[in-house]
Amino acid sequence: MEIYHVPASFPLPVRHFQRNSPSTSLSCSAAVVSSSSQSDKIESECRNRMFILGMGFVGQFFAQSLKKEGWAVTGTCTSIMKKKELEKRGFDVCLFDANEPELSILSTLKSYTHLLVSIPSIVGIGDPVLRHGDLLRSTLMDGNLQWLSYLSSTSVYGNCAGAWVDEDYPASPVSEVAKSRLAAEEGWLNLGSSLGLSMQVFRLGGIYGRGRSAVDTIIKQEPLSKFQKMRVSRQYTSRVHVEDICQALKASIYMPSISRIYNIVDDDPAPREEVFAYAEELIEKKWPTWVRRSTSSERAISCDKKGSSTGEKRVCNERMKTELGVTLLHPSYRSGLLSIIDQMENPFQSSPFQS
Repeated sequence: MEIYHVPASFPLPVRHFQRNSPSTSLSCSAAVVSSSSQSDKIESECRNRMFILGMGFVGQFFAQSLKKEGWAVTGTCTSIMKKKELEKRGFDVCLFDANEPELSILSTLKSYTHLLVSIPSIVGIGDPVLRHGDLLRSTLMDGNLQWLSYLSSTSVYGNCAGAWVDEDYPASPVSEVAKSRLAAEEGWLNLGSSLGLSMQVFRLGGIYGRGRSAVDTIIKQEPLSKFQKMRVSRQYTSRVHVEDICQALKASIYMPSISRIYNIVDDDPAPREEVFAYAEELIEKKWPTWVRRSTSSERAISCDKKGSSTGEKRVCNERMKTELGVTLLHPSYRSGLLSIIDQMENPFQSSPFQS
């Protein structure tokens, strides 16, 4: 199979998939127009337009990357404060409560060519957007959408006793959150199939990047999050740098497929303790005056080492590499953390923890 290596930037032609014939593509009209208004209209229709349901960490990074390549990008958030914050950073954002969606927001999806869903499912409720499946289906059926992707999690595989798992490995989620994720995957895949769209599910490992990494946690002396505590005693944790998530998303746009699932992880599933030890080494090397102190995360690791480990698995990314042609920018947490700390200014200049 010929491997496509995703460049830093590439032209993404608009592909209009005919219903029930997703492989057929139509190009934008090249007809000569007689007025500037007609020209502007055709240019607008030909432009790639991404709508991101859920402007979280990945959504923001992806939106920024697409904007640099000339895309029109709109995202959603749930609070006025977050909306103002994102708008100050140059994002086009609208308020959207998936539990009580405004019909006007859903109707705007008709004018977008690409849709990324990054809103997590809710235990006891399910996917909040798919609850309005009939409305969503009728909206998308009459629109210009050609690419639909849902961001899921490798947690759907459950505890596999440390085995290597690929996308064909039977999903057996343990937690209620993971069970809800798996149900959401099936719902979005069914919707995409019924509409004849290019539809992918991306099962992401532990997401990290600039501002959200072991380096940042140590520097900020932050307590462990709920999900970090769940991973403390694991022998294996699959991770992925946000830059590589965006690589995979872009590759799937350029090489669309129907109802496909991809694991998006790096090559090095490693225990959390190892990752934090390396992050600490990097900090000490770059800022020798930094003084180490015991943190809540260290205490949690000490307390949980004797506890039972859940979710043990090593996630395989071969399909992402062979089908999407992705060459990882950060195949290991080592290169990922090194790139993060190389971009950091000294955070300890006025810190009380310096000697």
